[in-house]
Amino acid sequence: MIRVLLVDDQPLIRSGFRALLDIEEDIEVVAEAADGKECLDLVREHLPDVALIDIQMPVADGIEATRRIAADPALAGVHVVIVTNYGLDEYVFNALRAGAAGFLVKDIVPDDFLHAVRVAARGDALLAPSITRKLINRYVAQPLTTGVGSGLEELTSREREAVVLVAHGLSNDEIADRMVISPMTAKTHINRAMTKLHARDRAQLVVLAYESGLVAPRSS
Repeated sequence: MIRVLLVDDQPLIRSGFRALLDIEEDIEVVAEAADGKECLDLVREHLPDVALIDIQMPVADGIEATRRIAADPALAGVHVVIVTNYGLDEYVFNALRAGAAGFLVKDIVPDDFLHAVRVAARGDALLAPSITRKLINRYVAQPLTTGVGSGLEELTSREREAVVLVAHGLSNDEIADRMVISPMTAKTHINRAMTKLHARDRAQLVVLAYESGLVAPRSS
């Protein structure tokens, strides 16, 4: 059973998410919170597998809540997914740096939303393809970072191939199909590449792939 905490200051949003989750046999909503402080209290009480957290909330915002969850070793099993109206902005970048496993936009379709919860519960980093493209556009417009890319020589050819496909916005299942391997093997390649490149999450792996020159931005 996947245990989920819903955190949003808008009751209607929480009700909508709960309505989708409650009909799933493998998902249980264990609690709801309306602000960041209440979120932290309930996370410690219930230890959910996934915390779906809005960015902008009273008392303590989603970024601060995420930072505190990620910093607490007792909460290592809690995977934070940021849910936002804004697509991509400084709030989202700060949330990823704070330790969020990924983020979703609130206009996501129900099937994709449910899939996202399950992906996050497995411990996989989660980035919506549209967000990945925006993330790429944001970073490739900047100069290369000095020293970025150390560790690329340690990647196997299959790990490099997996990183390139991640940088193009493909999911693990899509990467598995493209490489003609199992999803578990694809995940293994990606995790090993993240370890070798010291990438904290999938978002950082995308950034490293472009900043290092492993992947070239496509011309618009």
